[in-house]
Amino acid sequence: MYLAKSPYILTKISQKWIHWEVKDVIDTIFLTFDDGPIPEVTPKVLDLLQKYSAKATFFMVGENVQLYPELYQRVISEGHAVGNHSFNHLKGFSTPNEDYFINIEKASKYIDSSLFRPPHGQIKPSQIKVLNKRYKIIMWSVLSGDFDPKLNYDICTKNVIENAKNGSIIVFHDSLKAEKNMLPALENTLVYFSKKGFDFRSLKNL
Repeated sequence: MYLAKSPYILTKISQKWIHWEVKDVIDTIFLTFDDGPIPEVTPKVLDLLQKYSAKATFFMVGENVQLYPELYQRVISEGHAVGNHSFNHLKGFSTPNEDYFINIEKASKYIDSSLFRPPHGQIKPSQIKVLNKRYKIIMWSVLSGDFDPKLNYDICTKNVIENAKNGSIIVFHDSLKAEKNMLPALENTLVYFSKKGFDFRSLKNL
């Protein structure tokens, strides 16, 4: 079960420790991509972003960066930001804290970033307390749902367009599972908000 828009009460309660959106910006959207880099998908995302002069933030799995360091370097060289998404995409709720921290630290050897997004959005208060000392924890305000095989790209596009606003952090996935929904929904998003005069920026200077 997931929601396209993060619940207001949850974001309000946790905003002191977790970033759900970006304040004090004008006509700006923050696109993010989880679970890459993947050679069959990430280059297509980068090409689309370049086409629309958009910058984004890629929350990468350390194991994938280890396998495909050239893709990591391409993301950096094209002016996008990167974030730590653990080494093996661990679920925070079911992983002992010490194992969770070790896995994130392992990923940090391949991903140079002070940004962290918990895989599956799962993170315990005790994990937040420790990780906040080193990372800015990034969640999202809008979830496209591109990973859901029950959805098509029109619904994913609708999820984004109907819920995103100035300062929104939007989640897509540069993964094989999400590709068929993600690529057309991403382009639809880029077209729609570009026509409305929005800029697409990374979270590099959050």
